[in-house]
Amino acid sequence: MESQRKKPIIVVLLLLCASLASADEPDAAARDEIAHLFSSLAASGCQFYRNGSWYSPSRAVGHLQQKYEYFLKRKLVSTAESFITQAATASSTSGDPYLVKCGEAPAIESATWFTQQLTRYRAASK
Repeated sequence: MESQRKKPIIVVLLLLCASLASADEPDAAARDEIAHLFSSLAASGCQFYRNGSWYSPSRAVGHLQQKYEYFLKRKLVSTAESFITQAATASSTSGDPYLVKCGEAPAIESATWFTQQLTRYRAASK
């Protein structure tokens, strides 16, 4: 009886895993947007906070590039938004959110910062 109740759950989990595993790779537009996000951070002069320390933009870009490659190989990044949520939002180790601090402005969550950059880029590209 209990095994019959578990079967629907197992089927749902298998379908979910299959859908995640079959995510498309980024198309040309998504690759351009992600590249823009990396270049925006690199040129920003902003500090990047992760796991208790502040890092330079170049160190942050290097770290995020590694995470991007990791998720890309697993076909978990297909859009700029999925890059932001998968790789650029929080530490995979601690789960703590990444922060971005630009000049004297208060630090904001990196997801917000990257989303703002993406919105500006898309608006300028129209």
